[in-house]
Amino acid sequence: MATVKWLFLDLLLLFLLFHDAVADQSESNVEKITESKSLVHIGAIFDPDTLDGAIAEISMSLAVADFYALHPNYQTRLSVHFTTAKDLVTTAAAAVDLLKKFKVYAIIGPQIPAAAPFLVELGEKAQVPIVSFFETSPALSPTEYPFFIRVTQNDSLHVKAISAVLQNFSWHEVLLMFEDTDYGAGFISFLVDELQENDIRISHMSKIPTSAKDFQILKELSKLSTMQTRVFIVHMNTALASRLFALVDKKGMMSKGYIWIVTARFSNSLNVLDSEVIDSMEGVLGVRSHLPKSKELGLFDRRWKSKLHSMKPNSSVTEINISGLWAYDTIFALAKAVEKILSPTNPSIVNPNNPSESTTDFGSLGISRIGPILYNQILNTQFKGLSGEFHLVNGQLESSVFEVVNVIGTGRVVGYWTSEKGLTQTLDSTSKNDLKRIIWPGDSTIAPTGWAIPSLVVGTPVKLGFPEFLRVRKDDYLNKNIYSGFCIDIFNAALEIVEGKLGMKIHPQFVPYEDANGEMAGTYDDLLRQIKLKKFDAVVGDISIVASRTDYVEFTLPYSESGVTMLVPVKRDNRHNMWIFLKPWTWDLWLTVFAACIFIALIIRTMERHTENSEFAGSPRRQLGRIFMFPFYAVVIPQRELVVRDSSKFVLVIWLWLAFILMQSYTASLSSILTVDQLEPTFADLKKLRTESHFVGFQNGSFVEDFLVKQLNFSSNQTRPLINIGEYKEALSNGSRKGGVSAIFEEIPYIKVFLKKYSSKYTTAGPIYRTDGLGFAFAKGSPLISHFSQAILLVRENQTRMDRMEKKYFGENVMTPTLARSISIESSSLRAYSFVGLFIIVGIAILSALLISERYIWEKSVSLVNKYLTSQENPSNEAELVAQPTILQATDIAGGHSSSPGQAEDSGNSERTNSGHISGDTSAEEDETENAEAHHP
Repeated sequence: MATVKWLFLDLLLLFLLFHDAVADQSESNVEKITESKSLVHIGAIFDPDTLDGAIAEISMSLAVADFYALHPNYQTRLSVHFTTAKDLVTTAAAAVDLLKKFKVYAIIGPQIPAAAPFLVELGEKAQVPIVSFFETSPALSPTEYPFFIRVTQNDSLHVKAISAVLQNFSWHEVLLMFEDTDYGAGFISFLVDELQENDIRISHMSKIPTSAKDFQILKELSKLSTMQTRVFIVHMNTALASRLFALVDKKGMMSKGYIWIVTARFSNSLNVLDSEVIDSMEGVLGVRSHLPKSKELGLFDRRWKSKLHSMKPNSSVTEINISGLWAYDTIFALAKAVEKILSPTNPSIVNPNNPSESTTDFGSLGISRIGPILYNQILNTQFKGLSGEFHLVNGQLESSVFEVVNVIGTGRVVGYWTSEKGLTQTLDSTSKNDLKRIIWPGDSTIAPTGWAIPSLVVGTPVKLGFPEFLRVRKDDYLNKNIYSGFCIDIFNAALEIVEGKLGMKIHPQFVPYEDANGEMAGTYDDLLRQIKLKKFDAVVGDISIVASRTDYVEFTLPYSESGVTMLVPVKRDNRHNMWIFLKPWTWDLWLTVFAACIFIALIIRTMERHTENSEFAGSPRRQLGRIFMFPFYAVVIPQRELVVRDSSKFVLVIWLWLAFILMQSYTASLSSILTVDQLEPTFADLKKLRTESHFVGFQNGSFVEDFLVKQLNFSSNQTRPLINIGEYKEALSNGSRKGGVSAIFEEIPYIKVFLKKYSSKYTTAGPIYRTDGLGFAFAKGSPLISHFSQAILLVRENQTRMDRMEKKYFGENVMTPTLARSISIESSSLRAYSFVGLFIIVGIAILSALLISERYIWEKSVSLVNKYLTSQENPSNEAELVAQPTILQATDIAGGHSSSPGQAEDSGNSERTNSGHISGDTSAEEDETENAEAHHP
């Protein structure tokens, strides 16, 4: 059945092809047929003298004839009124004329994008559908404007396809060239949002007026040719874009290294361009709407060309483009919709007021009764047209497939983009981000990098100090500056690697940032801002990577690690201090040890109070002296019998153990102080520097000034800029009182250079404040950043080369953040906190011995608790006990009488009442027994 169907369609189309030769006779036959049919008036506003207008006119004429040849039984017939409009004014007049004179059911157009907003507003007022297959501004959304239908590709998907091509080749920076119209600006706003969402930077946007002269376009191209970016996206109408590429080729910008991408606005018409234009565009990439291939399309193309020769024999048009197919399908959609909803008895326009005969009287326009019904029916119409599936979604033709074409001849399809798969070589392919082989401008088959370095202007600081890092020397004989130093050598080494990787030669032009006197024209921050001002492309030197600077430049990876610390003079050798023996311990530890001695002596005195120990006998004054001296006796005369009880001996052992550890620690600390050369910073406390109005120095122009004020909270009046090593030494030697500084805050590489020359009198102190190191700066988004960062990594990994460069300028390694000799601001003396664990152990052991030895301390407490618990359990017995005379209770206990059976309970309570006294007596008896055993031979 399918074969029979296709055969029937082929025969029908051939029949129509032969009958085009007798078009006049066919038109007269149509007139006769329409006498018995309902005529439906449709307006069409365009310019038939333009390429797109001529194609649309032929396509719509063919569509009307073809549709009713295929559907001869339909009761309605479209009558299309072609109206010429070349500007906004004529478009407005034509639209009003169509509504008032012909009472059209719908209007097709306009061709002029600038007239689209007016026509859409007019259609909404008259409730007449406005159907456009020409490009219109994306701001005119069919979802926001009722009665507006766009039969073109979806611009929001179009820009996604362009972005996917850029991402596929890792092009992260582009130049935009577009026509200076509302439609051009509207599409570009969509494109800019999409590119920014995918981190693609727009380095420049160039608006070209549609009336621009060739010399104006050449001037703009000359400016663009000096920029680093080589990726151009062009969004222009066919006439303007054709002129542009002819001038691009003439300018030499269609050569190797350039990338040109055209939007569907131009690429949809590649097959209708002159051969000269095509020749000037070889290598261009285009993103255009996908046109499915079919047998019907091939047959229609031959019929369309035949109609072209009959209608416009002298036209320069030779081929049909996709907008012509959209025009053809639009007529089919209108004809289908009209047939379904039209009632011949209903007039199309109803005006409740008296109609005016003026074609420009907007106020007299009526409201269409059929318009809303026709609009909804068009939205619901679906069929397979010559341009593909005709299916409207939210008033917009669903076009989710785009072709990527390489302009070789009339265009070779190298891939497809769909919203589901992204970029693929074929529609059936499953591999993403894959395109066929592309021939680029200059007949290159290697994808360009997307940027070039026509010139690289490199700014450098002008340093009067630390020439090891960077030195600018004027050569009068050669009349040029000679640049040398560690930073320049690192840059040249990295540049050599970048040139080898990119396969291009980069010629940097070094420019010192200096004033008329040959001095630096500002700070390092001012130097870096020149990149943002487009005066420098990069800055090379000892540039510190600081977060605040990333607002206007981008840094490479650091070629040197770094950090900021404090440089101070030293004061030597405290060994002649008469109080040096106190230095091993801090005052809190001395006081803790003294308190521990007194505590232990009191514990032992408590344990030995009921013994015949002569060490604690005598007057209270003598006993107090013994308490203070006892711990020292135990240490100095350990062989003497100082205590009697075993518990006291245990405490004494604990004390000797504690004393041994403390003495060993003291001895070790004192030995270190007496044998090691002690270098002490003159100022080690930042708080002291801030509060006592001392001055601190920093390298002139560096970021350290802001670091001192904002991070370390120094007053700006306390900071002093310094230039070179000589000023560093002089300022530190004089000190704050003599016009110098008390300390200098500097990055570690510079401090190492200073200490290499003056290491005997100066040192570093305090913590190291980490920074991100030294690097090179480029403009934000510069493609050179990643390449130089990779090159710097390779240079640093070549340790032999790095050592050779450092030895050349410094004599040693200075590019690491470590310092061989630095002084902490904290004291080296031992603190009490260091022995907290030891004191806790000793305290627990001593208190445990005390509780075991002196049981009355806790037995009395236990007795009181038992008494309380018993009283709570037997409240009646407690009442009887209270009622008995207190004297009788005392007599019974003293006499040791046994209670009678009847008084057993009261006696038990009495014993519990006096348990504290009994326990005390028992403890005394036990102590006497222990003393007797101790004196027993």
